[in-house]
Amino acid sequence: MTPRIVIVGGGSFQWTPKLIVDIANTPSLAGAEIVIEDVDPAPIPRMIELVEHVAARRNIPLTATGTTDQTEALDGADFVVVSISTGGFESMRHDLEIPARFGIRQSVGDTVGPGGIIRAQRNIPVLVALAREMEQRCPDAWLLNLTNPMTTLCRAVTRETSIKTVGLCHEITIAQFVLSLLLDTSFFDVRPSVVGLNHLPFITSLDVGGRDGFALLDDVLDRDLAGEGLAMPFPEGLGHAPPSHGGDWTKADLVAVNQVKLELFRRFGVLPGAGDRHLVEFFPGFLTESSEWGRQWGVELTAIQDREMWQARYHAGFEEMLAAPDVSTMPSGEMVAAFIDSVITDHRRELPLNIPNTGQCLDLPLDVVVESMCVVDAEGVRGREQLSVPPVVAEYLRRVSTSQEMTVDAALSGDRDRLFEALLVDPLAGRMDFAELADMAEDMLQATAPWLPQYAP
Repeated sequence: MTPRIVIVGGGSFQWTPKLIVDIANTPSLAGAEIVIEDVDPAPIPRMIELVEHVAARRNIPLTATGTTDQTEALDGADFVVVSISTGGFESMRHDLEIPARFGIRQSVGDTVGPGGIIRAQRNIPVLVALAREMEQRCPDAWLLNLTNPMTTLCRAVTRETSIKTVGLCHEITIAQFVLSLLLDTSFFDVRPSVVGLNHLPFITSLDVGGRDGFALLDDVLDRDLAGEGLAMPFPEGLGHAPPSHGGDWTKADLVAVNQVKLELFRRFGVLPGAGDRHLVEFFPGFLTESSEWGRQWGVELTAIQDREMWQARYHAGFEEMLAAPDVSTMPSGEMVAAFIDSVITDHRRELPLNIPNTGQCLDLPLDVVVESMCVVDAEGVRGREQLSVPPVVAEYLRRVSTSQEMTVDAALSGDRDRLFEALLVDPLAGRMDFAELADMAEDMLQATAPWLPQYAP
């Protein structure tokens, strides 16, 4: 099978280059037809140029075309990969700055909290419309979503359409890598059992080459790690700045940038799988004025200027990739190519994925989208096991999931009352004064009105 892989939002300098290289590094996909689709025509020729560069350097029959016509792109698609941001930085600026005026600081602002909920209002209608178009143009295709807020987007599509939909997030993969460095073992020996929500998944048990990984982790955390180096240099681009002392990374540095994760592990006996920047928005007791808005826990707030700086780095990295005489063989950590390979070759893999709950999360209702370890092969995707979490953690999951269900309702209906309820239930937004919460919601709706037609009078 030579798959037709459509990348919606394919002009993304953050996502598309790494996906292209992963595809080129996967033998079964070397002859794939890649379609770059984007509402902005400007970056499309550059992405096609990159595909051609990679194909020439590797001497493989990988091809690419580009279009701004989504209908044309979807015709005959086998896999549709989505990496969009409706309104871009212009809209996201309001997600961060308006809540800050009301005393709510966000470390990320794209998943939960005021920023994540209002972002969902923009992205959900777009993704549901895409899935409905897929029902007409490529009803058997897979929708592979990389876009945040992942849970609510996947939930809206699976609730409203018949399209096979999976959310793919790299946070568990990064956690496995960090654990392999802390425990001095191979990445491939780290086998977690996972259940929860996107950016709030919990590792409930950990097998490390047949040993109890949690016991090994306890032993490591009981040591003085300042002088213990890592088996390999810590890569850039995994969400952590180099250590402040300016030298090589140590195990103590890894612990320092995972303080929230490890504190919750000590407290509850299960290990959060996402990075601390995401976790503090679910557990806002870490994100308070008294903690310097997370600084005392090693968490830095992400301003829109930071995202603009990262975007400049993505552009620079793209140009370096295009000028390079060879193509990297290092996996990006994303799972798109691996997922597609498993489906088309029947190569069984176990991957951390976001799909509807059919019992893999015993603490949440059926059908809501949950994150867990899944089996992927030619038969499709399914949860690997059924798991539960400690009671206090389950209560957090239920509260967040309830807010997410209300978020989907609001995005599809344009119901202001439902939007307020989603904010009220959300752990971070719900900390606000009741009256001010309504004012903030209205300010955010008005500021981002150009991208919210469902809320128009």
